[in-house]
Amino acid sequence: MSGRHGRSEPHADEQAVGSVEAVDVALGPLTTLKVGGPAARIIEPVGEPELLQAVLGVWDSGDDWFVLGGGSNVVISDDGFDGTVIRVATRGVARIVAPSGTVRLRVQAGEPWDELVAYTVDQGWSGLEALSGIPGSTGASPIQNIGAYGQEAGDSIVSVDFLDYGTGRVERIARDDLELGYRTSVFKRGKRGVVLSVTFSLTESDASDSSTGPLGPLALGDPIVYPQLAAALGVAVGDRVALGAVRSAVLSLRASKGMVLDATDPDSVSAGSFFTNPIVSENFARGLPSDAPRWLVEPEEEPIVVPLPDPASGLVVDLSGPLGGAASGPAPTSAAPQVKLSAAWLIERAGIGKGFSLPGSRAAISSKHTLAIVNAGDATAADISELSRYIQNRVSAEFGVVLQPEPVFV
Repeated sequence: MSGRHGRSEPHADEQAVGSVEAVDVALGPLTTLKVGGPAARIIEPVGEPELLQAVLGVWDSGDDWFVLGGGSNVVISDDGFDGTVIRVATRGVARIVAPSGTVRLRVQAGEPWDELVAYTVDQGWSGLEALSGIPGSTGASPIQNIGAYGQEAGDSIVSVDFLDYGTGRVERIARDDLELGYRTSVFKRGKRGVVLSVTFSLTESDASDSSTGPLGPLALGDPIVYPQLAAALGVAVGDRVALGAVRSAVLSLRASKGMVLDATDPDSVSAGSFFTNPIVSENFARGLPSDAPRWLVEPEEEPIVVPLPDPASGLVVDLSGPLGGAASGPAPTSAAPQVKLSAAWLIERAGIGKGFSLPGSRAAISSKHTLAIVNAGDATAADISELSRYIQNRVSAEFGVVLQPEPVFV
């Protein structure tokens, strides 16, 4: 089978084998921001067995290390990295057994994300179409739970195969154990290691889910939930649209913001959205200007802790009924309502507009989108960091909100 990019569907048993190793390698060209000094050493395994062997070897050596995928969410220091960079280049997409009406794909961590999305759209499988155009590799998708236009990777993730730094063993982490949230996961909360592959569950269309209009017989995507995307498609929120149309609309929207990698667009030399949208209490949000965009966030329920007696006591706790009576102390209360704010709005209202740059700096705010910091030409990591701190300070002084950078600083 062929995808939009003209390559055959890869399978797990068709992966290339081998590993590339080099020293004193410039890291800037390997990132979308194009900043950063050299790595003392870089290894690039292209098969999963080689990746396992290489990573375990690095860990045994005691060298400092970090994992580099597509380089789209990282700011490398101008001094570079005095250790080993593990650049994951494993490729492969294997269809595995799945419940009726669904498709399950086990995708190697080095598979380029947008190529995966394009392939699923071409096949008529819904679940990732609104994530079109996001740069980077598939292995990064669960780490920050990438999302856009009403979809998140976590909506479709089934499990992650992971080489754990603490144990040196491969484990399969089920979705419920990934602690997925807004741009976060268990991996951003201290679980160290290397993502080997990600398994996704997508919806397989049937004959009744196809469009016979001008767009051709393309399968319908998930219901549109993001107002801006619905407006771009000329439909109402909740409508379903052909997958190809959704992908085209998303790519167009992202390109209009400089969020699609394009050698002819200087605004695309960035790390994408540089700050996450802050989540604050509903009470705090009431103190902001009335026109500040805000979205209610469903609070996560706190687990109920039931104290169990010492087995030696012979007592038995009955867990068959409501837990409220078994737990000591007052019944748990629901979490306080939270609100997500627009980081872009906060930045603009703090007086920082599109195209802004500090005097003498070669880093700037994108001319298309306030949320992106771009390399305006030979910028350094210090330039990027300085502008990032300036934005944080201005927003904090104006609104009392501390914006959190989305990229990883190395």
